[in-house]
Amino acid sequence: MTTAASAFCTTSPASRKADTLRTIDLRGKSLAPADMLAVVPRAAQARAEALATAAQIVDDVRTAGESALRDQAERFDHVVGHAIRVPAEHLAEALESVDPEVRTALENAIGRVRRGSAAQVPAAHITELGPGARIIQRWQPVGRAGVYIPGGKAPLASSVVMNVVPAQVAGVGSIALASPPQAGHGGRVHPTILAAAALLGIDEVYAIGGAGAIGALAYGVAGLGLDPVDVVSGPGNNYVASAKRAVAGAVGTDSEAGATEILVVADDTADPDLVAADLVSQAEHDEQASAVLVTDSVELADRVADAVARRASDTLHAQRVAAALAGPQSAIVLVDDRGMAEAFSNAYAPEHLELHIAGAAEAAERFTSAGAVFVGDQTPVSLGDYMAGSNHVLPTGGQARYAAGLGAYTFLRPQQVIEYDHAALDQVREGVIALSAAEILPAHGEAVQARFAERSVRVDRR
Repeated sequence: MTTAASAFCTTSPASRKADTLRTIDLRGKSLAPADMLAVVPRAAQARAEALATAAQIVDDVRTAGESALRDQAERFDHVVGHAIRVPAEHLAEALESVDPEVRTALENAIGRVRRGSAAQVPAAHITELGPGARIIQRWQPVGRAGVYIPGGKAPLASSVVMNVVPAQVAGVGSIALASPPQAGHGGRVHPTILAAAALLGIDEVYAIGGAGAIGALAYGVAGLGLDPVDVVSGPGNNYVASAKRAVAGAVGTDSEAGATEILVVADDTADPDLVAADLVSQAEHDEQASAVLVTDSVELADRVADAVARRASDTLHAQRVAAALAGPQSAIVLVDDRGMAEAFSNAYAPEHLELHIAGAAEAAERFTSAGAVFVGDQTPVSLGDYMAGSNHVLPTGGQARYAAGLGAYTFLRPQQVIEYDHAALDQVREGVIALSAAEILPAHGEAVQARFAERSVRVDRR
C-alpha cells in the first residue's frame, strides 16, 4: 500500500538494514496542513489492530471478571495460580529488599514530581458579578483513581511515581494500582514496582497486566474486592492505550499514552552522537516505538544515521531497537528550513520533542504541539523519564495537538458553585424570561418568576 509518507521516501524498506532509518525528503515541497498531517510517519495499522483486540479483552473482563483475568495472565504473562490482589507482605518485602541506590533515586524523584505537580492545582476563585451574585470556581478531586504501571518489557517503577504522586497531590483519597504478574518472580508484580508503591503508601495493588488491567480498574472485579475507579491513568503499549479508548465514557482517562515517541529537531550545530543516543534511548522501549529526526542539514542526517546504526547494534536490546527503527513509525525527515521543521513537528505532535538547534529556548515558543518539550542538547528525554520533576506519562499518536500529559489536573474536576440572593436574581429576571421565551422554553422563565410571587413570608435558605 502506498501512503503519503512513502511517496516522499528516498530509502525503501528493502534497501536498508534493520537498524537504519528510512528517509522522508520534504525539501522543495509546499504542503498544506492536511498534507503535512498525511506525511508524518505513523504505525497506523498496528494501532487499528490493537483497538479491536483491546476492546475484546476489556469486554471479557467486564463480563467474566476474575476468570477472564486469569485466562489473560496465562495467555499473555505465562502465569497461573498467582495472587491477583497483592498481599501486604509482598509490598513490605519489596521495600525491605530494594537496592538502596534505587530507593534513594525513587525518593528523589518523588520529591521532584510532587513539587512539579503542586503547581497544577488551581486555587478556588470567587467572581463577584454584583451585590449578592457570585460564582465560585473550585476544583474537586475524583474519589478514586486507578493507575496502570507497565512491567512487561521494562518494569517501570518510575511510572509509579509519575501516576501516584499527581493523584495524591490532587487529593484523591483512594488509589488502586495494577501491574502485570511476572513469570520470573513467581507471578508477583515486579519487586521494584512494589517498592515504589510501598514508598508512596499504596497498599491496594493488583497483579494484572495490559488491556485487561484497564478493564478491571474501570469496571471493577467484585470477586477480588476491586471497586470501579473514577479515572484510569498510566502509560503502556498500543493495547493499553486502546483499552483506555474502549472504557472512555464509563470512566475518565488520561491521554492515550501508547508506544513511546521521540522527535528530534536538529540543525547543523547539533552533535550527531547525542541525537543518535536519544533516538536509540526511546527505541529500546518497544518494537512499536517511534524515533524521528527532522533536520535541514543533509550532512547531519547522514552522520546521525551512521551513529544510530552503530549504537543500535551495540545496545542491550538491539533486536527491539532494530525493529522500532525499521518500522513505518520511524524516519529521518529532510526539510528546507526551520519554519518547515516547526510545521512538521506541530503536525506530528510528538510525545517527546527535543530541540537540538541554535537558539532553542527562544524557538521553543513556536513548537506548540508536543507532550513535553526538551530544550537544548543537555535536556534529554531520559531526564524527563526519571528526574526532571515533569511527568513522563504523555499523549502519543498525535494527541498532543489537543490533549495534555498526566498531571494533578487529570484527577481534578472543575466545578462552578453559583450563589444569588433574591435582589441579585431580580436584577437578571427579565433577561432570563426574554431568553427562555426566545427559545420557546417558557417554564424556564416561569421558574424564575415564581420566586417573585406574593408570599406572606420569604426565607433565605442559604
